[in-house]
Amino acid sequence: MKERRFRAFWANFVIAAVLITTFGVAIAAAMPGDAQIKAVNNAIYEGNKSGEKVALMFNVYENAANVEKIADILDEYGFKATFFVGGSWVAKHPNTLLKIAAKGFEIGNHGYLHRDHAKLSLKQNKDEISLTERLVDETLSGLPDYKNCKLFAPPSGSIGDVMFDACKALNYRVIMWTRDTIDWRDHDENVIYERAVRNIKAGDLILMHPTDCTVQALPRILEYIKTANLRADIVSYVIS
Repeated sequence: MKERRFRAFWANFVIAAVLITTFGVAIAAAMPGDAQIKAVNNAIYEGNKSGEKVALMFNVYENAANVEKIADILDEYGFKATFFVGGSWVAKHPNTLLKIAAKGFEIGNHGYLHRDHAKLSLKQNKDEISLTERLVDETLSGLPDYKNCKLFAPPSGSIGDVMFDACKALNYRVIMWTRDTIDWRDHDENVIYERAVRNIKAGDLILMHPTDCTVQALPRILEYIKTANLRADIVSYVIS
């Protein structure tokens, strides 16, 4: 009887240990700031934690009207942000891009067609990034002191060795995120707000999109940032 109990105990113990290990590995693999990921590429997942700034990053492939609304709201609070724009969006909305850049917002590169860069060849990666760069530069070259920031946000956060080779060849830094509001999927301004501000700290890179609910949540997010004695600024300043 004691022997059966002993065997049952150890069998259950082994099963539990396997489940805990598997769960832990899965959680670690899902975190963008995972140490293993950092060890094999040069992506940036967070900014300067000793400062007082956070970065709001808006990945843009749609909703030009909301992009302008977001820029206006940020202006009201005296904050800045970085807009990572898709080349195909720029081709359709150059005037919107010019408006937000003229207000001092940073313009990053988000590829041309929102493709999976981990599955593209070296040439395809370069083409996606270079074409977007050319369109942005052509649109903004008339602005005083304009300079391309050379920041690339991979669509869907999909990264791979070939993509990093392309970015290195084109002199781009790869920007990921500290926290993701997942606003493209969850159209709830309260959920977006909570994901953006809960336990917010200096150096956070906060990923957002120009959705209707994001526009609605943004004033509350900026108010919280102010009360936390933080400032929202462009990515280049937050990671410096």
